Amino acid sequence: MSATVANLTESLRGGAAHLAGELQAGRVYRREDLARLSTAVDRHLRELVATGKLKKLAQGLYHAPKQSSFGPLPPADEQVVGGFLRDKDFLVFSPSAYNAVGLGTTQLYNRTLVYNHKRHGVFRLGNRQFDFRMKPRFPKKLTPEFLYVDLLNNLEELAEDRDAVLRQARSKLLSFDSARLQRAAGSFGGVATRKRLREWMDA
Repeated sequence: MSATVANLTESLRGGAAHLAGELQAGRVYRREDLARLSTAVDRHLRELVATGKLKKLAQGLYHAPKQSSFGPLPPADEQVVGGFLRDKDFLVFSPSAYNAVGLGTTQLYNRTLVYNHKRHGVFRLGNRQFDFRMKPRFPKKLTPEFLYVDLLNNLEELAEDRDAVLRQARSKLLSFDSARLQRAAGSFGGVATRKRLREWMDA
């Protein structure tokens, strides 16, 4: 912490100091969470942001950073997304995760997808952009079968050789557990993906 921030932190008094004492390092807060702990929440939030006790991520969304020897640590994606959505039912991942399935994809993507039931669109939260997509269903965690299906769903969006990926996907089909892959396709596959997989399996 810099000397300036340290001096500002020490200067907190009254309600702002009380609110600072209630913060848990690493946690993301909504304004309404903190309003219950303050009689003048907007003024106190401005003071805490000025001292570095809080970082503003978006309108009404704040992060109490953990400090390291290199400075404040960024919040975990799950904390940011959960605070933004006011929900715990979502899946956060990067399209770079497709590379782990062995279908010949190699690109690294500097974006983060959020499958959820509430919001759709690209939102900047802090220094990061999150691509929120409303989906009727998604798994609790990434699995090879889900990534295989989701890659086929999103192939047109990716900076990959589409034909080469499709050839590799077809050749790898039998390396997956058939029942798990069919369940993933039925639960998470788009119409075109389900049709393609049926044709490959029937061939």
